[in-house]
Amino acid sequence: MTTVTLIGTPVVAGVGHGAVLVPGDRPAVPADEPARDDTPAVFASAAAVVADRLQERAALSTGSASEVLSATAALVQDRGLAALVAKHAGAGNGPATSTSKAVDELVAMFTAAGGVMAERVTDLRDVRDRVVAEILGQPEPGVGVPTQPSVLLADDLAPADTAGLDPTLVVGIAVRLGGPTSHTAIIARQLGIPCVVGIVDLPQELPATALVDGGTGEVVLSPDADAARTRVEADAVRRSADAAWEGPGRTADGHAVQVLANVQDAAGAERAAQEPVEGFGLYRTELSFLDRPSEPSVQEQTSIYAAVMEAAGAGKVVVRTLDAGSDKPLAFADMGSEANPALGVRGLRVARRRPDLLAHQLDAVAAAADATEADVWVMAPMVSVPSEAAAFAAQCRERGLVPGVMVETPSAALLADRVLEHVDFVSIGTNDLSQYTFAADRMSAELGDLTDPWQPGLLVLVEAVARAGERAGKPVGVCGEAAADPALACVLVGLGVTSLSCAAGAVRPVGARLASVTLAQCQEAARAAVAAADPTAARAAVADVLDA
Repeated sequence: MTTVTLIGTPVVAGVGHGAVLVPGDRPAVPADEPARDDTPAVFASAAAVVADRLQERAALSTGSASEVLSATAALVQDRGLAALVAKHAGAGNGPATSTSKAVDELVAMFTAAGGVMAERVTDLRDVRDRVVAEILGQPEPGVGVPTQPSVLLADDLAPADTAGLDPTLVVGIAVRLGGPTSHTAIIARQLGIPCVVGIVDLPQELPATALVDGGTGEVVLSPDADAARTRVEADAVRRSADAAWEGPGRTADGHAVQVLANVQDAAGAERAAQEPVEGFGLYRTELSFLDRPSEPSVQEQTSIYAAVMEAAGAGKVVVRTLDAGSDKPLAFADMGSEANPALGVRGLRVARRRPDLLAHQLDAVAAAADATEADVWVMAPMVSVPSEAAAFAAQCRERGLVPGVMVETPSAALLADRVLEHVDFVSIGTNDLSQYTFAADRMSAELGDLTDPWQPGLLVLVEAVARAGERAGKPVGVCGEAAADPALACVLVGLGVTSLSCAAGAVRPVGARLASVTLAQCQEAARAAVAAADPTAARAAVADVLDA
């Protein structure tokens, strides 16, 4: 096959070259499957097995990988899905057919709802395939384990497939679908696998070998072996330099920038603490409770939070209060059916109906902080107006906690000066801020250019928040996926951001890149990125500055 170079959206820097790997065939439901009286019980048994497997993988994973595996496990055992299976069983269908029809019905509902609900269609289809395979006694579907370094090419990847990849064998990923903040991109970044998304012209007939360059967005089919080897070796030199970085975060001329890790539980926090971090800049508390039918007690929450804080030692821990709702539903904080959950009752807004949940959580965070040496800060997600920041800050201060808020809505960014009158810090969540700024579903491959964190429009908002922080003399962090991109991290510092929090696997590349440039270079790179016409031009302009 002739060498062909395709261009997509780069999301995880690095170069991978190897044999092409594609996901295995999904199970087919027999057309003549007979009806059974015990279909609901057969489904329940298969669903329980699949959920247990996913939870076991979640326990062995960390960060976003663990998050999506737990969320998929919860989806397998969703009561609504079981009810639909029972309905189709009552119409005379067998267990595999009933499962398939039930999921198809949910897929249609989620697709029509759009937004975050539509994002879960891939998860639903993956659930269907895993349960159907279990019912039919077939091998678990998905991506097999390669025997040699391989590049994974696919239409899309279910979160459970991506989370289970071995980065020593899967050395690159390229998918036709998905955006820069899709589950595939987020998990690939955590695993450190070079990744490109949005390769819409990836052919159905694939070659034997391929190369993925997650820094440039190139996917080379049937590359010249010598040229591919040269690119991989150059990338290995860069990765070796990254691995040698030991912190603390600062530019080449000594400008301090805190480099922190995102965590979700004690096991992940202990692993993240092995990296040269100054603490945890985003502790996603809700991810410990995705499978809980009822609110955990204050005492239990205190124990869970204290375990994460202990892993930080005397370092910084920024606790995000429950970001429930939308794509992270909690059974004990269920707000009911919403037409557009991404724009509905989520994050801090849940406290409008359930103020007790927030009060109990803050009590537990305060107790955990008192029992540990960590420097504990607390922030609320989905804040839109200054009055919300003021009310949250008052509750934190009553408990001796340092209050802050997430900047995820354009309103909070535009009113950052007023928000900072009430809180001691802010942290920018670039994933949601991008989605809301451009009115673009962050999981849409077709709109991936709009939700690209290199969009100049997004960077203008980041700069506005950072300048507000400078005027107030208060820190401004970034904890979205943008902070995990080493080149973009330099841009963020140039815009005035004071701390960066990212997946633990991205800590050394980010720190090493910052250490290789001066603050003046970061500022020049920031000006170039903001002035660029689009993300592609921004990346090129910044590379010229940082590599000069």
